[in-house]
Amino acid sequence: MRQWIFAFVCLVGSGSALATQVVSHKLVDEQLLIETDNGPVLVSGYGNGAMAVHYQPKGVKQLPSFAIDEQAPIVQGELSDDGDVLHYRLAEIRAEIQKSPLQFRFYQNDKLLVAEEAGLVSHDSVRGFRFALNDEEKLIGGGQRVVGMDRRGMRLPLYNKASYGYTTHAEQMYFGLSAVMSTNKYALVFDNSASGWMDLGKTEANILQFEAKGGRTAYLVAAGHNYPSLIENLTEATGRQPLPPRWALGNFASRFGYRSEQQARETVAKFIEEDFPLDAIVLDLYWFGADIKGHMGNLAWDRKAWKNPRKMIRDFSDLGINTVLITEPFVLTSSKRWQQAVDAKALAHDFAGKPKTFDFYFGNTGLIDVFSQSGQAWFWGIYQELLKDGVAGWWGDLGEPEVHPHDAIHALGSADEIHNAYGHQWAKLVFEGLQQAQPDKRPMIMMRSGFIGSQRYGMIPWTGDVSRSWDGLKPQVELALQMGLLGLGYTHSDLGGFAGGEQFDAEMYTRWMQYGVFQPVYRPHAQDNIAPEPVFHDQQTKDIVRRYVNLRYQLMPYLYTLAYENSTSGMPLMRPLMFSDETDLSLVDNKDAYFWGDAFLVAPVVEAGAKSVAIDLPKGVWFDFFTNVRFNGGQAIDMPVSIDTIPVLVKAGSFIPMVEVQHNTKDYTSANLELHYYHDDSVRKAYDFMYEDDGVNPKAIAQGQYQLLEFKADYAHQLLTLHLHQNGDYMGAPKSRQVTVTIHNWNKQQAQVTLSGKTLDSRIEQGKLMFTLPWNQAEQVISIR
Repeated sequence: MRQWIFAFVCLVGSGSALATQVVSHKLVDEQLLIETDNGPVLVSGYGNGAMAVHYQPKGVKQLPSFAIDEQAPIVQGELSDDGDVLHYRLAEIRAEIQKSPLQFRFYQNDKLLVAEEAGLVSHDSVRGFRFALNDEEKLIGGGQRVVGMDRRGMRLPLYNKASYGYTTHAEQMYFGLSAVMSTNKYALVFDNSASGWMDLGKTEANILQFEAKGGRTAYLVAAGHNYPSLIENLTEATGRQPLPPRWALGNFASRFGYRSEQQARETVAKFIEEDFPLDAIVLDLYWFGADIKGHMGNLAWDRKAWKNPRKMIRDFSDLGINTVLITEPFVLTSSKRWQQAVDAKALAHDFAGKPKTFDFYFGNTGLIDVFSQSGQAWFWGIYQELLKDGVAGWWGDLGEPEVHPHDAIHALGSADEIHNAYGHQWAKLVFEGLQQAQPDKRPMIMMRSGFIGSQRYGMIPWTGDVSRSWDGLKPQVELALQMGLLGLGYTHSDLGGFAGGEQFDAEMYTRWMQYGVFQPVYRPHAQDNIAPEPVFHDQQTKDIVRRYVNLRYQLMPYLYTLAYENSTSGMPLMRPLMFSDETDLSLVDNKDAYFWGDAFLVAPVVEAGAKSVAIDLPKGVWFDFFTNVRFNGGQAIDMPVSIDTIPVLVKAGSFIPMVEVQHNTKDYTSANLELHYYHDDSVRKAYDFMYEDDGVNPKAIAQGQYQLLEFKADYAHQLLTLHLHQNGDYMGAPKSRQVTVTIHNWNKQQAQVTLSGKTLDSRIEQGKLMFTLPWNQAEQVISIR
């Protein structure tokens, strides 16, 4: 490896030998085509602030783009030529293209964002790019790593790889994303699926160097005037997450694994008996085999253990509980489908053109070629059969792929060329198949590995086989934030930890389950030597965790609105504290707390026996969600905690919509809506909204089949005025709502509440003003004096 790095650096060092000259340029099909003496370069604009640059040097094999959304419309920029430099401009980004030698520089207005230092470098099996960094900028990116938030000064391997039992340090994991986001307000994506490296100023202090063993010689630059607009412009090009089915945001029963239909039924019954809401049960690999080894690839029910799976799934569905099945891309030579896969030409092959076989933990195996039409058709045929049983969700495991010999040949090229896009292509296969097979349902697809842009296929990632320990809990915020900023906003952890653990640690488990309420997916999952489901633990643990699972369901309107924001703007559900003050670069490094949407600040408890948690509060006024204690922001605090609470704060001026606890989201209704407003005299105006649809329709947003419930507050001269406004409609929407309003931090002794001139009954308890009103028209105005 050291020889390869040395050769790459030496090659770049002789920059003049690689100099490329512009010969001509023109606009073609709304893109800028630049002809050079070493082949064409294509520049494509997306949205207001993203540009893709695709070098196509002579004699260099090119792969298709995986990063850019196939449905993203190309936007033609404004072109001008001043003789030595071409200028290509979109609304929020401008490229200056030097003609001799060819070099790209990217600006927002007159601010230089990032510039090529040597442009494309291509030599034999090594290709890449070099960009210049400024001294101050920090870099987030590279996907899942436990190395700290700022990755500047690191050299990161780009090879998706399992990281079993990881804790507080892991340099290579399931998503090695070839992209960075800079505090200079740009994102840089290398649209190359090949094995390689990103050197973020490690080898040379102010050089960002991308290196790969092959693949597409292309990159994407996105710009924004702040972090949210940067994310919006980036995901305009790479794609946005479709709204998940509402049930995917509920509570899951999951373990490695349920061994029989009887055990699955008993588990569901236990959740009902213990009065825990439940939306899904996940079946691991025992559904197609009695043992861990020897059965992978069967992907058909083991009828000895699962007597009537179709009826079981239907019975669960009648209860509002959805069934999710694991699938893997490996077909063992011992499996019942091996010869079928061989005959269908569904497998990657070796140099001789025969199915490539190799040994790994589960047995001797081949690997499905998800890049070939024959591999896709064969694999999808299995999913189609399982759909008939009523399976509602899909879990793709080991999709790095966990073992991927370099001499495995796929339809698009060698393993090294396409390795990092394998899980991405697999998700696309399942997503597009489900769109055709179930056009009226939203897909639910969990995957352990993927690429930049995988979110557009509905991918819900998780952070892999984390250690079941305090040290496994500690890095989860960092992992989720890093992924969400680059588009993969549903990244979550196996609640309670997955790997190892000899004895049940009730405190650690409780803390992880409490944190889980404020992560995108609520799914405990673990090796079953210790039950991952809360219903099988002691009474204290059950009682605490039940309250938090109930809270998850009470907050469903807020959570579902975050999902809407993610689908329409790319904003992650979990957001870093650097969003609060973009001028303070030190906030980039905070991996201990985060914003859950705009209203909440969450700091998980990650130490045993903690009596308090240190938090650096952003500016503003904040309230303890559980006690209503008020804090002035802009200071460091030690927030007291008990085993019943974790630090969750709400920003003054926030509206939090909530509903009653329900058995599962099948029963979801906002007919009885709780609306909490966190008042402070320092906040004169506030606005928020709540998104709602039927939770099922995949085209709800596109078809306008939804409601936006808008909430506004104005405070002046001791008068607080609330405006409730309703826009839109959808099939099944409540005809009217009964709204219980709670004004927090009401430090007056009395209040007069009026609606349309009529006085409403109200009460004040422990600093909260409460009243109820009907909401059966588009707008309601409440005056509180």
